[in-house]
Amino acid sequence: MNDCAHAAIGVFDSGLGGLSVLKAIRAELPSEDLLYFADSGHAPYGDRDESFIVSRAMTVVDFMVKRGAKAVVIACNTATVVAARQLRDAYGIPIVAMEPAIKPAVELSRNKVVGVLATSRTLASESVSSLVARYGQGADIRLQACPGLVAQVEQGDLDGPVTRALLSQYLAPLQAAGMDTLVLGCTHYPFLMPLIQALAGPGVQVVEPSAAVAREIARRTQKLRHPLDGKRNGATFFYSTAEAADAQARMSALWGKPVAVHAVAAHDGT
Repeated sequence: MNDCAHAAIGVFDSGLGGLSVLKAIRAELPSEDLLYFADSGHAPYGDRDESFIVSRAMTVVDFMVKRGAKAVVIACNTATVVAARQLRDAYGIPIVAMEPAIKPAVELSRNKVVGVLATSRTLASESVSSLVARYGQGADIRLQACPGLVAQVEQGDLDGPVTRALLSQYLAPLQAAGMDTLVLGCTHYPFLMPLIQALAGPGVQVVEPSAAVAREIARRTQKLRHPLDGKRNGATFFYSTAEAADAQARMSALWGKPVAVHAVAAHDGT
């Protein structure tokens, strides 16, 4: 079954955070069909073991490939650090992954004190350790795990007292260290940007990689474009393993307009 008139670019996340990346891809590629899969029935990945994350990532990508996806974006830092290699080994299509934007943050920082907000699983990965080792020379990079923050975004609580309290708690040690640049190492966190900027203050630059990922998937799929691309408006298809009505309300709120969400069985992704 192929729901898309053209071969689509698939984008997936453990939940709704990847919509921040989907927005950037839609802006970069207005003519492309996009397929978004929110695995909200199993969110957050950051609290899961590696074998479970790999299994879910393989199931989701298989779902999208069967529906004609010509390329996939892993719009989840945790899924990237755990499963990107296995996905690239398994599928013969371009797979673009996320990583915390530590390199550009160090380059932007004036005082070389950089904070990184991410899930515990992401921060414990070899990938992040490698990024810090490669690009953190001469910089003070402070890694801050943020338990509970993904769940707040999944619930649509972007500026309530619980979300504000969590962010204040996680930003406090970074502010005490004197950070002037902050990396958002989870795709859910850009939806908290107004609150993050308000709490961090005007002297802190906030860096997140959605635009860079959009440019990379555009580059990787340039030779795969349909001859009529550029003369049409691309469609966007939404899928979720959460309960359909709830997923539709929350996705519509974060996407900025009503969307139709197709429910997917949480146990098998079919």
